[in-house]
Amino acid sequence: MQFAHIADTHLGYRQYGLTERENDFFEVFDQAIREIVQERPDFVIHSGDLFEYSRPPTRALLTVQKGILRLKEEKIPIYAIAGNHDVVMRKNALPPQILYKDFGLKLISPKKPFYLGGDVFIGGAPYASRYHSKQLIERLQNIEKNSLDYKKRILVLHQGIDRYMPYEYEIKIGDVPQSFNYCAFGHIHERVVDDFGEGKLAYPGSTEIWRSNELEGYKKNGKGFYLVDVSGDLPEIQNIDLELPREFIKEIIPYNRLEEEISRLKIHVAHLAKKPLLNLTVEGETSAGPIYMKL
Repeated sequence: MQFAHIADTHLGYRQYGLTERENDFFEVFDQAIREIVQERPDFVIHSGDLFEYSRPPTRALLTVQKGILRLKEEKIPIYAIAGNHDVVMRKNALPPQILYKDFGLKLISPKKPFYLGGDVFIGGAPYASRYHSKQLIERLQNIEKNSLDYKKRILVLHQGIDRYMPYEYEIKIGDVPQSFNYCAFGHIHERVVDDFGEGKLAYPGSTEIWRSNELEGYKKNGKGFYLVDVSGDLPEIQNIDLELPREFIKEIIPYNRLEEEISRLKIHVAHLAKKPLLNLTVEGETSAGPIYMKL
């Protein structure tokens, strides 16, 4: 049995205020749906931050609707939780994922904490802040109790853990139940796969470069989603890489070589199909004025 594990698509994000970047996130999501259909998994898990905002723009809503309907046509169920970007911070508020209930999306929530996909238990909880970590831990304990009679058990969360986010975590690694075959996490934008308890704990990372500090991880590990096979004793995890729409160039340039380096970048950019993102740091000049003039 195989499933696709995806997270942190952040649809509707207009990075740097650029419409082009908003379109890039849509394009990558559409590509992910095509890849999932091609792989033909038994189901899909989205581990939160489907959208950038709890009140997404119309095009973001329509892009997701189109993707979910495509999966429905192929008889591929999708299970999802709300991430911190999806959550409206008020009591009893509903995340935008609820709009797709009639289109086939199965939302994992406090009212419906788990589903059964054949003989597979799929349970979890939406994002909880550090101030609500006690309630989250209690939920996890109840979910674990309900899962124990099933051979294959998947836990879905959108949380930072102290092992991976030592200064910004919501729960500790010891708070995560160890009886699950696969812990499908979201929130961290880098790809992570670790042995954990009776199986694996994994973050598939974001599908696009959400911040410039993700560039190094992207060059090393790519961006995309996981294809997970839980047929054996331990899950087998395959990276499915997505092709990002444009190049992201991040460089440190000495001020005394600025004009030469700009000329080099102009030549490089001229051969690209789309304008790249340039993130330049200029060193060796204390006054910003001359640097801005040359840039």
